Amino acid sequence: MVLVLTGPTGTGKSDWAAKAAETFPVEIVSVDSALVYRGLDIGTAKPPPNLRARIEHHLIDICDPTESYSAGRFVTDATACIADIQARGRVPLLVGGTMLYLRALLRGIAELPKASAELRQSIDERATRDGWAALHGELQRLDPQAAARIHPNDPQRIQRALEVCYTTGRPMSELQRATRSPLEGTPLHRWALVPADRQGFHERLAHRFEQMMRSGLLDEVIELRARGDLTPRHPAIRAVGYRQIWAHLDGECTLNEAKEHAITATRHLAKRQMTWLRAEPGIEYVDPQIPDAFEGWSRQLKRALHQLGR
Repeated sequence: MVLVLTGPTGTGKSDWAAKAAETFPVEIVSVDSALVYRGLDIGTAKPPPNLRARIEHHLIDICDPTESYSAGRFVTDATACIADIQARGRVPLLVGGTMLYLRALLRGIAELPKASAELRQSIDERATRDGWAALHGELQRLDPQAAARIHPNDPQRIQRALEVCYTTGRPMSELQRATRSPLEGTPLHRWALVPADRQGFHERLAHRFEQMMRSGLLDEVIELRARGDLTPRHPAIRAVGYRQIWAHLDGECTLNEAKEHAITATRHLAKRQMTWLRAEPGIEYVDPQIPDAFEGWSRQLKRALHQLGR
């Protein structure tokens, strides 16, 4: 059995998972494209070291920020974690909101063509000339489903999707639909934390980012920038919050403007995550804002584990 707790950013998934891991025989496997990076702590709401010393969290702090971490690598790493956890008689609890990674694990990854340096250079040159928004528009014509999942400000994924289209003559989304999950045949229980009060949720997201700033997010980005080997092109620095503050340090906006841009980007991220969830069958919604929401979910979790004899 594999358990999944997903949902939009800022809904309390990590806190719920940690509380569950203190009571039940589960181990947390992070499904988050930013938590893999060392040094990105405050802006990713990374579980603190004292918590991680008490409760093991897998797939956190496994990459340097200069590295690119892909959905394919996640599937390989997560599959190995799941097998190891199950071999020790425990149950994996996948926790996080990187929907691309979760989809890749639950549905599989297509056999896609290898990267072409020449083709990527050509795409980069066009992006320099016309802008990534124009290339995202081209992707909308060639592969509307992929374009709907990929943000217009995500050069890496736009480039890869176009590369697949050019190389194979078929949309990447079509190739991905013909795949098989490494978890095929494994019983799944999936929940998503989705607040019903969207206005209240948006206010909490803004408050959460303000708290990150008070906790030292600006200094964290300054420290990353001081390394000298990172740029806004690196996936780690494109994470929400980091790219906006980096733009401020580049002189592109004031700090207050960067904060507003980051809060807006966080809300847009949450909206995209909820759009993805609406298209996924078999996920049970839980409103984390209602009284005793965790206790209700905890009872469901207990029933699921009871089916395994745990």
